[in-house]
Amino acid sequence: MFQLTCPGRMCVKNDILSGLTVSLALVPEAIAFAFVAGVEPLVGLYAAFMMGLIAAVIGGRPGMISGATGAMAVVMVALVSEHGVEYLFAAVLLAGIFQILAGVLRLGKFIRMVPHPVMLGFVNGLAIVIFLAQLKQFQVVGADGSLEWMSGSILWIMLSLILLTMLIIKFLPRLTTAIPASLVAIVVVTAIVFGFDLDARTVQDVLADMTGDPTASIAGGLPSFHIPEVPFTLEMLYIILPYSLILAAIGLIESLLTLTLIDELTETRGRGNQECIGQGVGNTVNGFFGGMGGCAMIGQSMININSGGKGRLSGIAAALFLLAFILVGSSLIEMIPVAVLVGVMFIVVLGTFEWASFRLLGKIPLADTFVGILVAVVTVLTDLAIAVIVGVIVSALVFAWEHAKQMQAKAFVNEDGVKIYELQGPLFFGSIHAFNNIFNPHNDPDHVIVDFYDSRVADHSGLEAIDALAERYQRLGKQLELKHLSEECRILLNKAGDLVEVDLLTDPKYHVADDRIA
Repeated sequence: MFQLTCPGRMCVKNDILSGLTVSLALVPEAIAFAFVAGVEPLVGLYAAFMMGLIAAVIGGRPGMISGATGAMAVVMVALVSEHGVEYLFAAVLLAGIFQILAGVLRLGKFIRMVPHPVMLGFVNGLAIVIFLAQLKQFQVVGADGSLEWMSGSILWIMLSLILLTMLIIKFLPRLTTAIPASLVAIVVVTAIVFGFDLDARTVQDVLADMTGDPTASIAGGLPSFHIPEVPFTLEMLYIILPYSLILAAIGLIESLLTLTLIDELTETRGRGNQECIGQGVGNTVNGFFGGMGGCAMIGQSMININSGGKGRLSGIAAALFLLAFILVGSSLIEMIPVAVLVGVMFIVVLGTFEWASFRLLGKIPLADTFVGILVAVVTVLTDLAIAVIVGVIVSALVFAWEHAKQMQAKAFVNEDGVKIYELQGPLFFGSIHAFNNIFNPHNDPDHVIVDFYDSRVADHSGLEAIDALAERYQRLGKQLELKHLSEECRILLNKAGDLVEVDLLTDPKYHVADDRIA
């Protein structure tokens, strides 16, 4: 469980102030991701509120922030464009059920199978994605209605405000940590913009550009219960099922990897299976209350941790502040300059990117370096789920290739004229070729012993290789004896016949990954 490392009152203050800071950064992100998915801004804001609140209350990682995310939004856009927002709500609801089942079945532990190079690629890739997402704020709507890059004084004002924001966040903690530096930066830079009447884009300007309505606002009411208006038929299920599975997978992968990252930063340990349930309940509620769903957000989570928000209260506060902005404080939020929020996110990028990975170049295996770069590139070009899956597969293939080369044997003939092969290395699908090349049945004597003392059969392919080897000796009328082979292996070797003898007195006890039933 998460351990508090500050006095009770200080923790409460830190969590509340950090939650306020995070909520300010959530607004433009939620609006932007809503437009990516092709839904109204309030659908994204409701999702950020509900996901943030529910995951903070019942999730497995205090201090982690959840909300609407780009990784899931890019999957939703096709469903919304083809079938409408009601199908999206149904898909999010079903995705939440899948995530709850993953938690109940304790599948969260499989995140431990993600190798460290994949984690490095994930972190670096997301840092790049966050950085690239901020570049959109340097675009404005031109006279002809198309987007064009900033230039002239408005660009220099934007850059100056971003730099000022980053300097405040960087150096204020050296003077005091009583108030989160990000919150101070937001208040100070906003005051400067309005005090000096600077020509700077605000959240309201961005919202107006996105909607095409100069009076657009984030104001709204409480989310209301709403059963998705879709036909409850097998055809509907056939439509939403692929999207639900993808959304559930992306949400869990991003959430569990973010959980692992925060575990390392805080030197504590979250509960992966509980987080799966928390994310699932959040998405299920989203489906019933008109939200676009979401998952953990690494950027906002980093803001929260860096601002001192390490307890559940920080996530709860962020969600409640966001709701307050929707209900009564929209005019205040819409006044915030976009530059200050970009500056906050640039600080997140600098803190998220693993700069130490550059120092590892040439010091770690080339394959690990390749995997880390590959995952980062795929994260930027596609999405997180595909990147992690690709990284794990490539890492597994590299692992298999390296271990396949370890299959060796020491062969000799004892004083009784018996040929003995003392195997070394694991016997699995990758090492079968090397295993087969070790033996020479035509030139071996009539009695052969294969000793598995320094080897281990790892999978079904290994068992089949032993079966095939026994048949080779059987066709030549020679006796094959196996030593130090597990009892399970002996039972599963059902093709070798009586010519294969097993030394039962020296059998070890271990299990083999096999799809046959003994």
